[in-house]
Amino acid sequence: MIHPELGPPPALPQGALRVMALGGLGEIGRNMAVLEFAGRLLIIDCGVLFPEESQLGIDVILPDFAPIAERLDDVEALLLTHGHEDHIGAVPYLLRQRPDLPVLGSRLTLALLQAKVREHRLTLNSRTVAEGEQVSLGPFGVEFLAVNHSIPDALALAVSTPAGVVLHTGDFKMDQVPLDGRITDLNGFARLGDRGVDLLMVDSTNAEVPGFVPSEREIVPVLDSVFHRAQGRIIVASFASHVHRVQQVVDLAAQHGRKVAWVGRSMIRNMGVARDLGFLHIPDGTLVTSEQLADLPDERSVLVCTGSQGEPMAVLSRIANRDHQISVGPGDTVILASSLIPGNEQAVNRVINELTKLGANVVHRGNALVHVSGHASAGELRYLYNIVKPRHVMPVHGEWRHLRANAGLAQQVGIAADRILLADDGVTIDLVDGKAEISGFVPVGHIYVDGSSVGDVTETLLKDRRILGEEGFISIFCAVDLVRSEVVVGPEIHARGLGLDEATYEPVITAVRRAVEEALRDGASDTYALQQVIRRHVGRWVSNTHRRRPMIVPVVVEA
Repeated sequence: MIHPELGPPPALPQGALRVMALGGLGEIGRNMAVLEFAGRLLIIDCGVLFPEESQLGIDVILPDFAPIAERLDDVEALLLTHGHEDHIGAVPYLLRQRPDLPVLGSRLTLALLQAKVREHRLTLNSRTVAEGEQVSLGPFGVEFLAVNHSIPDALALAVSTPAGVVLHTGDFKMDQVPLDGRITDLNGFARLGDRGVDLLMVDSTNAEVPGFVPSEREIVPVLDSVFHRAQGRIIVASFASHVHRVQQVVDLAAQHGRKVAWVGRSMIRNMGVARDLGFLHIPDGTLVTSEQLADLPDERSVLVCTGSQGEPMAVLSRIANRDHQISVGPGDTVILASSLIPGNEQAVNRVINELTKLGANVVHRGNALVHVSGHASAGELRYLYNIVKPRHVMPVHGEWRHLRANAGLAQQVGIAADRILLADDGVTIDLVDGKAEISGFVPVGHIYVDGSSVGDVTETLLKDRRILGEEGFISIFCAVDLVRSEVVVGPEIHARGLGLDEATYEPVITAVRRAVEEALRDGASDTYALQQVIRRHVGRWVSNTHRRRPMIVPVVVEA
């Protein structure tokens, strides 16, 4: 979003703290915030956003590093709240620009990142931290607090400077009986609140959802009943980082006499890391390879795979499209054990329909309690505001409807509207003399990764791809004699994606030839001008006759 009402931010006053998001505001993903004090920078998270269906060919979308690209030597460290892709997925791309950047995070977070960084052939300069630990990073003091989320070992961060204290919740919820017994450190939040929190940056994802998030333990009886009823194989699709959900599946498989296999590279990698670090416990004899699973009876098989968001290349989508060595049919049960990320609805529904068509029984959040969110709902957010008592609030991590809903919750508990800061990516917020205000705007965009290309794909190119995919393609070739002012070859039309037979193009071929020759007689002396004549005539014809707007590529050569 462009902010014409905001100019570039002024020079940061002495003793002031600046906060700017480079991603994660107005969207679910690309989480990245930069704090500046006394000429030094501190980064919190560096994640990716997964593309929408209209963003054809794009693998992931990165935060825009441009505002800090010339200042990477000023960065004290990158702090990571947890190991989800929308918080760590872009780290390798940042490390390409500064390979020695110190990265701090919990054991599991850094282990998951290490595997990712290794794939990019980079070396990670990391430091492991844990809840309760305090570190000094240049002018920044940082305290780490435990928070409960849908991945183990998640952290909140309290950043202290002479300008004030910023508390960043990361992604969190308040499950009072979590599977791993590690609850959100409400005592720590209250202690910081008593000392004074000048700016609370708070997760907004579930701000529209009333009440409190159910406990992870409430899922177990539902999953148990699904296992009990299943007659054939069970295929569970989950995020490759959702260790708690996978633990539940493993425990139930052991109870029901089934063997478990991981399917999909990221699932195999992440579960191996979680098991090695002691976050995932697998009963002896329960885990087998997918090859070994193929030799077992269906009623003793459980496959855990990726693809719960309908990603085209993920295992579950390929199974649904019959493009995988694993097939499903009558008697098989498929469990989509994850929440639905906004924007993925069509892709997920398509996978559900295809699996159902093949005869599988598909269990998902719409028809059974097979997933609970990892993000605090409205009741938990109000509770947080009341114990922290922040002087200012900045809703983060959410689309605009989530950010505004979170702002409304803050007002409900008595925080003044002028102390609630709603911002877009690139908007700067300065904390000066205990008062936080919006100070300016730095233009930021989306950085698209397309294969090995990073940042080369533009919105114009994506528009061209959409036109090609939705409307088709027409190329028109002809050769002209500029001296004699006549067409000597063509026009020849080649089309793709329009579904029209060759005879349909005969009227426009005649009209284009006549238009080109008229243009030549009127003095047109270069091929570019003739190409524009062809583009106008073919565009008008296909629009008026067939109500289509394909990509039109005229080619005119001089004979």
